[in-house]
Amino acid sequence: MNFLTATRSLYLMRQLSLSLLLILLLTGCPGSDQPTDPNGDDPPTGPVTYQTENAFPNLSFSQPLFLTNAGDGSNRLFVVEQGGTIRVFDNDASTSSMSTFLDISGRLSSGGERGLLGLAFHPNYESNGYFYVNYTDGNGDTMISRFEVSVSNPDQADPSTEDPVLQYDQPYSNHNGGHIAFGPDGYLYIASGDGGSGGDPDNNGQDPSTLLGNILRIDVDGASNGNNYAIPPDNPFVDNNQGYREEVYAYGLRNPWRFSFDSDNGRLFAADVGQNQYEEIDLIESGGNYGWNIMEGAHCYNSDSCDQSGLILPIWEYDHGVGQSITGGYVYRGPSLSGLTGHYIYGDFSSGKIWALDVSDTEDPSNSELIDTDFSISSFGTDADNELYICSFNGNIYKLVEE
Repeated sequence: MNFLTATRSLYLMRQLSLSLLLILLLTGCPGSDQPTDPNGDDPPTGPVTYQTENAFPNLSFSQPLFLTNAGDGSNRLFVVEQGGTIRVFDNDASTSSMSTFLDISGRLSSGGERGLLGLAFHPNYESNGYFYVNYTDGNGDTMISRFEVSVSNPDQADPSTEDPVLQYDQPYSNHNGGHIAFGPDGYLYIASGDGGSGGDPDNNGQDPSTLLGNILRIDVDGASNGNNYAIPPDNPFVDNNQGYREEVYAYGLRNPWRFSFDSDNGRLFAADVGQNQYEEIDLIESGGNYGWNIMEGAHCYNSDSCDQSGLILPIWEYDHGVGQSITGGYVYRGPSLSGLTGHYIYGDFSSGKIWALDVSDTEDPSNSELIDTDFSISSFGTDADNELYICSFNGNIYKLVEE
């Protein structure tokens, strides 16, 4: 190579280097927006995976059925135990003590699908001290009552303040539903099963003249018609002439086991436990008929064909080869697991599996399994920051963490 050729090659190499430098300055270095490791290792690649950890390793519960917070800024958590007690403790992983907030074990029947099943704090709990429970009484019937917190001890309720709100008969011991929650509209929503047995022998699911097999909606701040509550004026069957109960918000459900409102947009999701073959997730709408016992999931029940007109099919279902008792959860809006934001997190009591359902498009949702546990998942719950917790019948409360 002569001098002229070498000089020209050196010039071209310099120009190429300058061009590459300019490109890097304009576009950023490859991977510059990725997290860096202080030890100089490459950032992790591949999909995020999850595992569970005991959220409160120094605490143990007896058949925990639900976890929630009071919305009062206290950073406390409340755990419902099926036998009739509610425990309260600080939301701190290192906490080793808890108090008995309420004990009504002597007022209810427990075991199987009976017991203390639901808890909801009034939206104005911080000022009025009201909270509501759903339990099966000594006769096995559903009782929804209001209690008040003690005026002298915020970690203890006053059992003598019980004020019954709504009571209805349960013809069988199972399918009691039991979940209660205040919606963003300030009304109390109630999950009611079809009354039990198998196959809905009394056809309660398709009979809005009964309080069974529904999502109910009442105004606990009012009273009318001799009831300790009022009917919201926009309930779907207000002033109907068909004999339908005006408390009914949606019907055609078998045993809705946990429902929740998306804290971002107020959409109402409910998980309905199936009969023989399918578990389902429903997007609940006012006046909607969700098909039971004409349908089980998106399939005709005990028939090759059926009239589906006027029925709302589930947004998701799975068969009993995957799990046999769905446990409804929440659309995740917490601060810790950004990859799950906007996904409905739910599980199965029987199989222990936990999934994430992307509900950004409920017409075509996508589902992914997060983890296969050995837990009997009885419920999910959230704290004041919308962080998600998992209740297991083994006595522990868990949370999801990234591996």
